Amino acid sequence: MNLILFGPPAAGKGTQAKRLTAERGYVQLSTGDMLRAARKSGSELGNKVAAIMDGGSLVSDEIVIELIEDALAQNKGAPGFIFDGFPRTVAQAEALDAMLAKHGQQIDCVIRLEVDPQQLMNRIAKRFAEEGRADDNPDAYKVRLDAYFAQTAPLVPYYEQQRKIRSVDGMADVETVARAIAAAIDAR
Repeated sequence: MNLILFGPPAAGKGTQAKRLTAERGYVQLSTGDMLRAARKSGSELGNKVAAIMDGGSLVSDEIVIELIEDALAQNKGAPGFIFDGFPRTVAQAEALDAMLAKHGQQIDCVIRLEVDPQQLMNRIAKRFAEEGRADDNPDAYKVRLDAYFAQTAPLVPYYEQQRKIRSVDGMADVETVARAIAAAIDAR
């Protein structure tokens, strides 16, 4: 089972991915984590990633696909993969589909965490006030949230056309969201 957890920053994707990893043995493929690990590895690909990131540029889709392909190869016996942070655009989704097809795989399910952007902004502002996390700065978060909706909105019809999207109320409590995600996966 290959699935994508789809939702804006602070929607709870990371929390739910950790649960699925623990409960079902899926491997979480977080592109941010993979890029940081590649950078530290000292491998040829890692050195290429480091040079790009150090130059302030974005790592190309081709390199991210290569990292994902390496992770799939390293975890051949896994019961499934959770894609976290990728794809973010239709071009990335098409590249991911092509790479998976090459290995006889596909995205089986896209879990869309439906959230209220204003409630997320309130959640972030509260967390920033209480914990002072730099990534929770409300102004910076608003930019990330706007970018998410601008860049990833076209992915909804892309996966709807493939009949892979299952929507879940991401504003519910963690347990309710987890049960809804499990039901969506089990219905596939």
